[in-house]
Amino acid sequence: MSAPPPRQRVREAFERAAASYDGAAVLQRQVCDHLLADFDPSPEPNSILDAGCGTGYGARLLRSRWPGAHLTAVDFAPAMLALARGDADVCLAADIEALPCRDASFAAWWSSLTVQWCDAEKVFGEARRVLRPGGRLALSTLGPDTFHELREAFTGIDRYRHTLSFSEPLAIGRALAQAGFADIRLHRQTLSLHYPDLKSLLRAVKDIGANSVGEGARAGLFGRSAWQQVQAAYERHRTPAGLPARYDVILAYARK
Repeated sequence: MSAPPPRQRVREAFERAAASYDGAAVLQRQVCDHLLADFDPSPEPNSILDAGCGTGYGARLLRSRWPGAHLTAVDFAPAMLALARGDADVCLAADIEALPCRDASFAAWWSSLTVQWCDAEKVFGEARRVLRPGGRLALSTLGPDTFHELREAFTGIDRYRHTLSFSEPLAIGRALAQAGFADIRLHRQTLSLHYPDLKSLLRAVKDIGANSVGEGARAGLFGRSAWQQVQAAYERHRTPAGLPARYDVILAYARK
């Protein structure tokens, strides 16, 4: 599994992005919709944990699908959680790697585009702990082809890392199995958003708080010449719709 960036740095990035998140989270909403479409636990869950709820879009989907379920939303960025408080029965400011929940508390565990920021083995161990026997898991995360165009544009420009490291689907499946999950199903799909220019693309990434890449990141600003080289390299990927940002989306479903 890929190593996540430092937790405090990730939390601070999402805290800063809380106010701008909903305006930029187009892809995140699409992925939530896809994740829910193929999540059909039986019997219907009467208690659900939304792990990494952000501003509450996923919680609203879950509430609409199962209005009678008791919904607990968890996020470690208080500013994000504050925006989700009206969408859940209980909101917990906590880390999904160490949930403040009793064993076997939930019928379903849901997490959309959060696991890539975490130690997946810890997250899956906690998910299994808090799920009841037979409880269902649904998660989305990102695979290694995410931001392919961006990484390619930076190739040869400097020696720094400019995107998060993402895990292969097989690694996600293995980690779920090692945590003790069964009936594991994995789906992979590519989604792309398009932007008028590279600055707009990078601004959108920053506006959702997804600009923390961990060790090896560049500390200072680009010089003008280097920035122009990156822009020129990215322009080779331009389509009639604009500059693409590719997301390698992994959906996973499992049973305790």
